[in-house]
Amino acid sequence: MKIAVGENLRPLDVLHRAGYGQVNDRNASEPSWSRRLGSGFYPRFHAYANGQVINLHLDQKQASYEGYSAHSGEYDGETVEAEAQRITQAMERLVAERQSETTGENTESKSGFWSNLFR
Repeated sequence: MKIAVGENLRPLDVLHRAGYGQVNDRNASEPSWSRRLGSGFYPRFHAYANGQVINLHLDQKQASYEGYSAHSGEYDGETVEAEAQRITQAMERLVAERQSETTGENTESKSGFWSNLFR
């Protein structure tokens, strides 16, 4: 699934805000980012950034055959659409924060740990 990122944002900032970490794979031809769904390595959401587009899919398991990169990936469906919506919401929050920083507005009142915890 492809997610368009606004011109005023970097896709890497959006992925980071949405909880994605960079995948360190020496065999990969391009960098990618992932977000795990549990304590194991799979299943995970896996994303690539090409220009101002985030390409997202869900890896169900690791490649089955040595030397092949094919895997059980889902590129659409309810789960992937819900994650794309979550990334879009993270992008919208990032835009709102940056706009409030440039205008000098404070949309949230800053408070300490305990007041946030017992709000």
